[in-house]
Amino acid sequence: VTHSIPACIGNMTINSKQLDNESPVSIFAVNRCYETVQDGTFFDGSGFAALVREGYKVRSDVNITLEFRTTAAHGVLLGVSSAKVDAIGLEIVHGKVLFHVNNGAGRITAAYEPRGTNSLCDGKWHKLQANKSKHHISLIIDGNLVHTDNPHIQSTSADTNNPIYVGGYPADVKQNCLTSKSSFHGCLRNLVLTKGQHTELFDFSRAFDLRGVFPHSCPGAEH
Repeated sequence: VTHSIPACIGNMTINSKQLDNESPVSIFAVNRCYETVQDGTFFDGSGFAALVREGYKVRSDVNITLEFRTTAAHGVLLGVSSAKVDAIGLEIVHGKVLFHVNNGAGRITAAYEPRGTNSLCDGKWHKLQANKSKHHISLIIDGNLVHTDNPHIQSTSADTNNPIYVGGYPADVKQNCLTSKSSFHGCLRNLVLTKGQHTELFDFSRAFDLRGVFPHSCPGAEH
């Protein structure tokens, strides 16, 4: 077994002596346990998760679904970029959800603005679906559809080759379709990317780089 257990462990004794959990000699990727817990992955607002080390190729079509829960009005949800301009990005800015796509000819954005300023940042779960089909892009938040016209109809493929960054990205990594540098603070779950018939559910515990991200458990209320 090479990966850690997604669980809480307490009251451990060795030779009848109780171990002191409060002052460990060293600690790595261990968070506190919550009295009330929900499925999902907790992002503490300081980092990111990096998936697909060899690079994710968006190309002409991709459908992204995820659920998020936050009380912050700003935060990166997901970004996939390239060394050039091609990229996609999902982010929360001023309580709005933005889906950016650049197929090489220029960035276009689908923006969902809720009626209430903080209605997406209310600490409750919200469902997001972002779809790119050639030059068409759309965004569905809690069943509400937003799509945008794209003047660059000849440009259909986002030729990305970098990892998928979720919840933020390293300072030295360029993201051509994200305007925010704020790391996400809250919980994410059920991240699925679909291309044609291929559907992939991403397990954050299998990310190749995790900073400030705690897979498999979210506090029942914001901490």
